[in-house]
Amino acid sequence: MEYYLGIDLGGTMIKTAVLDAGYKVIASVERRTLLPRDWKKILDDCAASVQDVLKTLPGLSLKSFSRVGIGTPGIVNVKTGTVETAANLGFYGVPIKDYLEKKLSLPVLVENDANAAAWGEFVAGMGKETPPEKLGIQCYTDLVSITIGTGIGSGIIINGEIFRGANGLAGELGHTVIELDGRDCPCGRKGCVNMYASASGLKQTTRDFMQKYPESALWSEAGGSLENVSGKTAFRAAEKGDKAACETVEYYIKSLAACVVNAVSIFQPQIITLSGGISKEGEKLLEPLRRIAEKECLRGPNTALPSICAGKLQDKAGVVGAALLGTYK
Repeated sequence: MEYYLGIDLGGTMIKTAVLDAGYKVIASVERRTLLPRDWKKILDDCAASVQDVLKTLPGLSLKSFSRVGIGTPGIVNVKTGTVETAANLGFYGVPIKDYLEKKLSLPVLVENDANAAAWGEFVAGMGKETPPEKLGIQCYTDLVSITIGTGIGSGIIINGEIFRGANGLAGELGHTVIELDGRDCPCGRKGCVNMYASASGLKQTTRDFMQKYPESALWSEAGGSLENVSGKTAFRAAEKGDKAACETVEYYIKSLAACVVNAVSIFQPQIITLSGGISKEGEKLLEPLRRIAEKECLRGPNTALPSICAGKLQDKAGVVGAALLGTYK
């Protein structure tokens, strides 16, 4: 039986998993990334986490795998397996491939984490499902994955391959502008999708509405403090019919919809998947999002709207996608 080994290197956790021949996770472990620290120590922990996961699977060893894949934040040169820049990790010119190949005695494939997550969702998640009849296709070949976390992560699959662009930086939907002269984004621009459609963006919007409406149920939902606002605060208060909360959720969904509609205008994918905590709001998020997309997406009179759905793999997409780098759907 063939097995797959993947590492998802994040700013908070290092996740490592083994998949079986059916792309199912059969074992996984986690270690804290413990930033800031030297890159060699972080990669040493990545290698150690491989040993950790193998200890849970008697009978398997490094010889059971043909390669290991790793997804990492930052600008990745996939040919050399080097992270050119990953500011949150403190990685600058870090040779992940060379270093881990010496540690593990296995070929190592390195990919940007958002691209790895998109690949996981495409190969083993919603991209593996049978498309709706309205799309008139037998299987998905074009997918956009949007992860709603602290920021907006996104990956693009075109014709069954990860789309990286000419310089490997393609797919940064979070850094497209939807509000001229809007909120300051860490990238240096103002008004990026990142600052409105991410979980952090939703929290800021919730705080803005709380200050605008001091009698709102948003306050009680947040325990009376702006500091206690979470990505769930507005949705929970909106369920109670609170006017300010409903306006907050509506503003947030419009912001996310702008990202989705822009993605459709640029890439015209067959499916868009949403992952991350806020995507777990389900149809409370997806139904109005689809309604806006139906109205605003550029398409012909007989062109079906892409499927817009929650990702199937959610927080496992990154490590699954890393494990499946080098495989084909």
